[in-house]
Amino acid sequence: MHNKKGRGPREAKEFDEEVIQIDRVTRVVKGGRRLRFRATVVVGNRKGKVGIGIGKSTEVQGAIQKAITQAKKTLIIVPIVGQTIPHRIKMKYKSARLLLMPACPGTGIIAGGPLRKVVELAGIKDILSKSLGCNNRVTNTQAAYRALSSLRDLPWIKKKTPEPVAPKIVPGIVPGTDVGKGFKKPFVKTDKPAPAKVVPVTATPAQHATPAKTTTPAQPVKATKPAEPAAKPAPEVK
Repeated sequence: MHNKKGRGPREAKEFDEEVIQIDRVTRVVKGGRRLRFRATVVVGNRKGKVGIGIGKSTEVQGAIQKAITQAKKTLIIVPIVGQTIPHRIKMKYKSARLLLMPACPGTGIIAGGPLRKVVELAGIKDILSKSLGCNNRVTNTQAAYRALSSLRDLPWIKKKTPEPVAPKIVPGIVPGTDVGKGFKKPFVKTDKPAPAKVVPVTATPAQHATPAKTTTPAQPVKATKPAEPAAKPAPEVK
C-alpha cells in the first residue's frame, strides 16, 4: 500500500492498539487550573505479547502516542496452552478483583470491559472470567495485566502439535483413487452419446458340418452356323 504523497509502501504494524479510556484531568496551580488529557492504551501482537501504558498531554493525540510508547516498554509474554490459559488465577489489585479460568475450545472470550480488550490482544481465544471488585477501567486494566503476568507454564501440560496423518491404504484400491479390483468406476456424466453396441455373429453347428460348395468355371459356348433352308421339291412332269 502506497501513501498518497508517493513516499513508498507503509510498513505493517507489529502490534495492534486499543484505547481503553481517555480522561480529562486538571491540576490546580498558583495561576489557576491546568487542563490535560490522560489516555490508557493496550498494545499486543495477538500471539502472546501484551502491554499497557498511560500517557498525559495537552492534546488527545499526544497523550495516545505517549501511552503507546510506554506500553511497548512494558510488554510481557503470556503463556498460552492451545487457545486458553494454563491454569486458574485470582488477582486483587487495589479495589479490583478478577477471576480468570481456562475454557474448552469453542467457548470464546467470556469477559467484558477492559479485560476483554487485554485478553484479545494477548492472543487468548477461549477463557472464562469474572470481575468481582470495582468498575474503574484503569484499575481493572492494570489488574488484568498483573494477572496475565502471574501465569506460569505447567510442566505436565504438553502443547498439542498437529501430527501428520498417513493415507489409509485399502487392499484392492489404487492409492489416490477410489477405483480398484472389485469396485465399479464412478459414474461421470458427459454430453457425448453412448457408442452403439456391436453384436458378434456366431456360426451354428450345422454350418460347421456341411462342406462348402465349390463352383466350376463356365465353359465358353461355341458359335453355330445358321441352318440352311430345305430344298424345294422338284415339280412333277406329266
